[in-house]
Amino acid sequence: MANLPDIVSFCDERVRTREIKDFPGAVNGLQFENDGRVTRVGAAVDAGLVPFQMAVEKGIDLLIVHHGMFWETPVPMTGVTRRKLGILVEGNLAVYGSHLPLDLHPEIGNNAILAGKIELPVVDAFLEYEGNRIGMVAEGPITRQDLANRLRARFPHSFRAIECGSEKPERIGILTGSGQSALPELKRAGIDTLITGELKQNAFNTAQEEGLNLYLCGHYQTEVAGVCALAREVAAKFGVPWEFLATGCPL
Repeated sequence: MANLPDIVSFCDERVRTREIKDFPGAVNGLQFENDGRVTRVGAAVDAGLVPFQMAVEKGIDLLIVHHGMFWETPVPMTGVTRRKLGILVEGNLAVYGSHLPLDLHPEIGNNAILAGKIELPVVDAFLEYEGNRIGMVAEGPITRQDLANRLRARFPHSFRAIECGSEKPERIGILTGSGQSALPELKRAGIDTLITGELKQNAFNTAQEEGLNLYLCGHYQTEVAGVCALAREVAAKFGVPWEFLATGCPL
C-alpha cells in the first residue's frame, strides 16, 4: 500500500505540473482524492463515467488520466456529473490528471514516446503556448513511404494519410491529440510533415495548397502512451500494481 500525497508529489515533480500552464479550464494534478491509501493504480486516456466504473470494478484506487475531469466553468452536480462523482466517492477512487505537461515531457510525454516508437530522433520543438513549446520536431533521413509504414504498423486501425508534400520529409512535426492549432505554424517552423491524432476537414485543403504530408493516427490512440508511462513509473517507485483501462475509443 502507498500513500496518495506521496504519489501526487512524485507525479507533480515528474511532469512539472506547477510549471506548465495549460489551456483555460484544464486542471492538472490531483483532481479528486480518496482516503489517502493506494493499493492499485490505473491509467486511462479520459476521466469518464465508463473508465471510473472500470477502475472501481478492478479495485483501482488511483486513476491517472490525460483528459481530466475539468474543462469548463463550474456545472451543476446533476445527471452524469453527479453519477461520476458518486462512483468516485463510493469507490474510494482518486483521480490524477496530466494534460499538456504529459504531452510535452521529453521522456514520458506522448510526443517523445511516439517519436521513439517510430525511431526518429527529436531535434527541436515548436508551437509555443504560454512559454512552452508543446510540439516536437524530428528528422530523418526517412522516406514518406517508410514513415507511413511505421505509423501504420503502430496505429493499424486509426491511421490515415494525406500525402501532398515531399517524398523525403526533412522536418517532421509531432503533436499528439488534436493537431489543428499546429497547421498555421508548420511553414514557420520549417516543417513539411505532421504526425498528429486528428484534424478538421479543412486540413486537406491546407495540405494541397501548402504541399504538406499529414498523418492522422487517432486522438485517443496517440495519447495512450503517456499515462501508461507515468503509471508504470508510479508502480515501480511505490511498489503497487498498475494496468491500463482501454475503452475502445475509435476517434
